[in-house]
Amino acid sequence: MISGIVKNGRATVDIIFRLPNQPDFTIEFVIDTGFTEFLSLPPTAVTLLGFPFVYDMYANLANNSNVILPIHQATIIWNGEEREVNVLATGRLPLLGTALVDGYELVIQFLESGLVTIDEL
Repeated sequence: MISGIVKNGRATVDIIFRLPNQPDFTIEFVIDTGFTEFLSLPPTAVTLLGFPFVYDMYANLANNSNVILPIHQATIIWNGEEREVNVLATGRLPLLGTALVDGYELVIQFLESGLVTIDEL
């Protein structure tokens, strides 16, 4: 089970990242059910962390604009297991999308400091 809390009206969870020859570290992500990919991080964070570039992806944003976004790959610890995921280099907030919770149950107690749980189905 993965757990988090609601902060400032946003459901959040900490994701553990694993880099070669470095200690694991966490980044807090906002769960965005309108985002269908795995994770997104601001471009400066992706560059700083040195995630390898995989490919460019065409995307249609909520404002109906079309953009090309760079996709990078990262290793995370998800539900206790190491997992390779795509990370879009875009936006201002770290976002967790629905591709990562596919096959899981997401429960959010939508009040400040409410519990967020992600359980495998």
